[in-house]
Amino acid sequence: MIKPIIVVGLISFTGAWAFAQAPVVDLNDPKQANQAQTIITQNAIAQNTPPVITNPTDVATRLLILERKDKSRVEAQQRVQQQLDMLQGDVDEIRGSIELHNHQLEQILERQRELYLELENRFSNLSEQTASVGSSVGVVAPNTQTARPAGQSEEQAYQTAVNLILKERNYDDAIPAFQGFLSTFPSSSYTDNAHYWLGQLLFNKQDWDGARQQFESVVNKFVDSPKRADAILKLGMVEKSVNNKAKAKLLFEKVVAEYPDSTPSRLANEQLKSL
Repeated sequence: MIKPIIVVGLISFTGAWAFAQAPVVDLNDPKQANQAQTIITQNAIAQNTPPVITNPTDVATRLLILERKDKSRVEAQQRVQQQLDMLQGDVDEIRGSIELHNHQLEQILERQRELYLELENRFSNLSEQTASVGSSVGVVAPNTQTARPAGQSEEQAYQTAVNLILKERNYDDAIPAFQGFLSTFPSSSYTDNAHYWLGQLLFNKQDWDGARQQFESVVNKFVDSPKRADAILKLGMVEKSVNNKAKAKLLFEKVVAEYPDSTPSRLANEQLKSL
């Protein structure tokens, strides 16, 4: 029987291509076959070319296959990591935008609170001034004329009335402006606020009945309104102003009982001390 043989050419680069002596290998001999495959693999690695796998059971060939698999796995992990890094960057950017928007919203809410406090202070000062001269000049009747600029939306009409107080300090014209708003938009989301500010304006003019009516509208019709506690407090101040101290005391105590941790509650406690 004729045994198959293989000639393995060892090629090396020494400035020019040259052929080394080619040994004769008996493929029926596993040892010689493995040696031949090892030589081919080493030669391919040296020349950076893919080796020809003639014997997959050879240890060097197995190692080469494992190295290729490991390299592919590492490259896949790197691609996944790059994608994760990109996604994390997007998440960080979105989180930053959310934090910025939350900060802007807090600033808007804080500015609104400042405006309300400023309005409260102006009303309080005006109330003190009118009380000091009320006995000499008498009570000024409120202007019951309703007014609303043509073509204004609900929000525009409300803002116009508020601006008459905050920006222009035109309290006389603010009364018909709020009255016109309530007449035109009785079911507005601003209705409770409009009743409250109208009550405050009438209170400053010592129109006790008119002020009482507006504050009672807030208390009885808008139980979830953020102005309800203030309205109860102002009802107590109306009763105190007409020397109805017993009823005033009940209203101040109502504020403390229903809104114990609020600013109106603190003011109600101060009013209770002065009764």
